[in-house]
Amino acid sequence: MLYQKYPLVTLLFAGLLNFTACNAQDESGKQLLKLEKEIALPNVKGRIDHIDINLKDQVAYVAALGNNTLEVVDLKNGKVTGCITGLDEPQGVAYVEKHQELLVANGGTGECGFYNAVTLKKTGSIKLNDDADDVRYDVESDEIYVGYGSGGIAIIDAASHKLVGDIPLPAHPESFQLDAKANKLWVNLPGSGVIGVADLKQLKLIAKWSKLLPRANFPMAYDEAQHRIIIGYRVPAKLIVYDSETGKEIFSGPMVGDVDDLYWDAKSKTVYISGGGGAVDIFKQTNDITYKQIAHIKTRDGARTSLLVPELGVLLIAAKESGDQKAALLVYNLIHL
Repeated sequence: MLYQKYPLVTLLFAGLLNFTACNAQDESGKQLLKLEKEIALPNVKGRIDHIDINLKDQVAYVAALGNNTLEVVDLKNGKVTGCITGLDEPQGVAYVEKHQELLVANGGTGECGFYNAVTLKKTGSIKLNDDADDVRYDVESDEIYVGYGSGGIAIIDAASHKLVGDIPLPAHPESFQLDAKANKLWVNLPGSGVIGVADLKQLKLIAKWSKLLPRANFPMAYDEAQHRIIIGYRVPAKLIVYDSETGKEIFSGPMVGDVDDLYWDAKSKTVYISGGGGAVDIFKQTNDITYKQIAHIKTRDGARTSLLVPELGVLLIAAKESGDQKAALLVYNLIHL
């Protein structure tokens, strides 16, 4: 979701707090992430949004929002091998292995376009109201969830490309997580300062968790085993862990500013956070209620979107063009403790 959709006062306040959070902390824990390579995105201008991956072929798909393209990046060979053009602010992307297809959610038009993952030819589309954004694919149901508009999550059958459900929301959704076994979906609604809990059978919100501060809750991760929702806030820059059943706060701590993505690695009990403040923060769960920050590693200013790929042992970070630095996909190797 673009910054323009939020009041100017909120943005100025967020910027000041993010600047303070970012510059108050020295770099640490560099041994936990090793920059393996930078893959140039030679024709990409402007902001970069979400990333997904074809694990088998080690191909990443990067939504270049400001460039109106989807970049296809071969991680093994370290180069861009394809591009889907003619998009309108692509934000979310999902690779559906079962059908060898990609879904690209366009923020500008609300269109969700399907493409053959090999030929990159268009195979279908669904038009949502507007601002199609974050995307999740549920392999068990073969359904794709897309947050969109002034408040909704569309449910699309991946095989037929048809809309099969819709969850109405009071504000535009950012990151969300679902647990099909529990029939629940948790969603960040930063415009209203709320975390919503939806019932997947009833297709409606059944709970709302709200705070006066912090605000601007954008990224979210889900710890299924411990029943926890992990949220990144921008105003002020803070990591908060909640009980996913009750909404009770379990842990809170400061982190990198302008956060856009965060991930929970269940095997190492570690949270990875990428922020436009120019760093990756790493938190390690040390006991039942404590998460200790073990790293603050500098990346690039504005490099806030990322993808954790534990199967390959890497963290991918999208870095937009800035000054004399060209746009690139930064590939970091994970070094677990």
